[in-house]
Amino acid sequence: MTDVPRFLRDAGSHFFLFGPRGTGKSTWLAATFPEATVVDLLDPEEQRRYAARPERLRELAAGARPGAVVVVDEVQRVPELLTVVHQLVEARGGARFVLTGSSARKLRRGGVDLLAGRALLRSMHPFLAAELGSAFDLGRALREGLVPLVWDAKDPAETLRSYAALYLKEEVQAEGLVRDLGAFARFLEAVSFSHAGALSVSEVARDCEVSRSTVDGFLSILEDLLLAFRVPPFQRRARRSRAVRSPSGRSCTCSTRGCSDPCAPPVRSTGRRRSRERRSRAWSPSTCEPGAMTPGKTSASSSGGPRPGSRSTSSSTVHAASGRST
Repeated sequence: MTDVPRFLRDAGSHFFLFGPRGTGKSTWLAATFPEATVVDLLDPEEQRRYAARPERLRELAAGARPGAVVVVDEVQRVPELLTVVHQLVEARGGARFVLTGSSARKLRRGGVDLLAGRALLRSMHPFLAAELGSAFDLGRALREGLVPLVWDAKDPAETLRSYAALYLKEEVQAEGLVRDLGAFARFLEAVSFSHAGALSVSEVARDCEVSRSTVDGFLSILEDLLLAFRVPPFQRRARRSRAVRSPSGRSCTCSTRGCSDPCAPPVRSTGRRRSRERRSRAWSPSTCEPGAMTPGKTSASSSGGPRPGSRSTSSSTVHAASGRST
């Protein structure tokens, strides 16, 4: 792999280092901590040893000198190790832990110990244009991406196809994240057209011939695998979401429908029913008393209310605070 200086710097304390596969996490750690003790959980034998007995990590840290760096690679494969790391961090004065991972799904959804803020969080992304400098090629970046594993390959196109197949087989199918692998493969192709653009979940679902909720689940998988992230739209000012609508500050309103309470909320009607009510029901604007109007009958008040079928005003707004009617 080409030696490209990365902008990521040592956190100076315990920290998590998350990033997709092939982004150069192991290469960066080997260059930054050449004398570190490494626990590689990608090795099946190592994974079995620590899965059977996570306390082995305490024995390993006890043999290291104070301040030594212990790297646990792909920690999501044995999440139980985090409980042991938490105990060693609380003890203080021992080794410093660097915990890497290429998937946050088990850590986020498994209810495991995430050290309660005692470890910082760092992310390793694909190459940046500024990191590549003069070697950056916009056209190539758009076609093949900037994943270091693909960028440095002799055949980037073939490596990219193998990279996608690796995630489909080992990270998605092996972990049982989806039931229909074919639908997920179609989703990967459809969602790629939304890269760095507006995302329409409904359109992606229509292209994949799956439901919207299924696409939402697929997007969550991509985010948990650290392969994608969503950028919320910009808003000039923050808005509060009103979970419960508060009462408005206006006065109560009476409609032309007969009611026993003059301050009852209006009852809206639509279509022909509204037209019939306008023609057959009316009341006197000067009257707002319970029982002043009966549905289907014309109110006969001393003020000379309109007759049925007339084009007079058919509704009235009563301001209860001031006693005025309009």
